[in-house]
Amino acid sequence: MSNNTKNPNWIGVDWGTSNLRVALMYDDGTTQCLTSDQGMSGLNPDAFEPALLAMINDHLGAGVTPVVICGMAGSRQGWAEAPYIATPCNPPSIAEAVKVKVNDPRISVSILPGVKQAKPADVMRGEETQIAGFLAQKPDFDGVLCLPGTHSKWVHISAKEIVSFRTFMTGEMFALLAEQSVLRFSVQAELDLDAFDTAVGDALSRPETIGAELFALRAGTLLATLSESAARGRLSGLLIGTELAGARPYWLGRDIALIGAGKLTALYQRALAQQGITAPAVSGEDMVLSGLSAAYTQQVKT
Repeated sequence: MSNNTKNPNWIGVDWGTSNLRVALMYDDGTTQCLTSDQGMSGLNPDAFEPALLAMINDHLGAGVTPVVICGMAGSRQGWAEAPYIATPCNPPSIAEAVKVKVNDPRISVSILPGVKQAKPADVMRGEETQIAGFLAQKPDFDGVLCLPGTHSKWVHISAKEIVSFRTFMTGEMFALLAEQSVLRFSVQAELDLDAFDTAVGDALSRPETIGAELFALRAGTLLATLSESAARGRLSGLLIGTELAGARPYWLGRDIALIGAGKLTALYQRALAQQGITAPAVSGEDMVLSGLSAAYTQQVKT
């Protein structure tokens, strides 16, 4: 973080569905981070530039400040579509970025593309920049990166390339079940970790029974045989355990690292530890900045 009163050398932007995160990057190596709730989902294409300028206007100088953007601003519904790069591929670089026509002459905007996979069909947008940041710091990594989140990613990395990946809607399913399904009456408590551990093992052993196990959470709380904290722990454990069952070809026998932070990433570490896997974690926000910095450095060199 910086209290720098000078203008930034360049600006990195992580534009998500719900939030906008801006990093003012100064030539002395310091960074000032700004956030807002002006995510992609609430903007039409003409609103992106004003939303960005509302955050950075007071920090712009007389010259042209480069702005490098990753995330949903490059989606079909975003500011300007940045087409996907097909696997196997290196994480997209500034060479594949889309230059956006802007009205304000003080900024030059580039949006990094996402990554696509034909079989099985899959896409990512934003995570590839975190991967680029990770590989900028650990260029010799050969294994699998797991990015927990609303849509968790398992990404096979080899020779600095994204070889393949799979996305699991685990986080979104948890939110839907916990907040909108009949289970919402049964899981409004702090998560019980012992119940989580048991449920991970149950789901890995019998992933095909998850539908029945989920309803048993409601039945257990109605019959007073299961506390709400245990029900919430089992809900999380069942979903993450089922994800691990589906992602087994990715994590079995490979080096694993997690990109993320907070309680969710800790749960993935805990679940993997049951399988004898130590999975170090790095901050997703740090990796985004690292990836945007790598892209900007490429821009300067070109």
